[in-house]
Amino acid sequence: MMRLSRYGGNPNIGVYAAVNESHAFIAGDASNEFVETVEAALGVETTLLTIAGSFVIGSLMAINSNGAVVSGLTEEGEVKKIGEFAKCIRVDDPLNAAGNNILVNDHGAIVNPDYPEDVIRSISDALGVECVPATIADCKTVGSICSATNKGCVCHIDATDDEVELIKDVLKVEAVRSSVNHGSRMVGAGILSNSKGAVVGDDTTPIEMGRIEEGLALY
Repeated sequence: MMRLSRYGGNPNIGVYAAVNESHAFIAGDASNEFVETVEAALGVETTLLTIAGSFVIGSLMAINSNGAVVSGLTEEGEVKKIGEFAKCIRVDDPLNAAGNNILVNDHGAIVNPDYPEDVIRSISDALGVECVPATIADCKTVGSICSATNKGCVCHIDATDDEVELIKDVLKVEAVRSSVNHGSRMVGAGILSNSKGAVVGDDTTPIEMGRIEEGLALY
């Protein structure tokens, strides 16, 4: 299922939530309508919260079915709340916007190449997958420009053939290039997805929706 939505007037919905196959963590001030749309489209239960006192959950959290990685600024009570549903670690590094810097599904992860090796090992342990440092479309914040599930991936429209092949090798899914929200290259910011469905920003055009549906294999 694919649904159009926006968060508080903003079509960049992926900034405000993070999701795996069974659960979505959503900004604490989200409307009931937004929460209900996420639950219906993705077939998940939801938890409202903040991370480091902020509502930009999707930027600050990377999650798969094995665990979650969050900003090093995340408060203890917030980590405990996330930990009720997923093993959670904090990234103690200047690159602490985990959702922006990590592209992950249940098969693998591509991470910002500026992460130190010890941080990459910690991320790998938390998410239970191999982490490969790389850029996509000359961008290091790979989580902000791609959206991946266990069935497919939508990536930045300027990703090279080699980068599309890298996604296939690491995440074990096919990738389709697209924009979102009427031309935005920040694909991860405009899509919230798992293998059961997707919620996309409501500025997304029909052509973009078709590419996203193809990329995420939502048939």
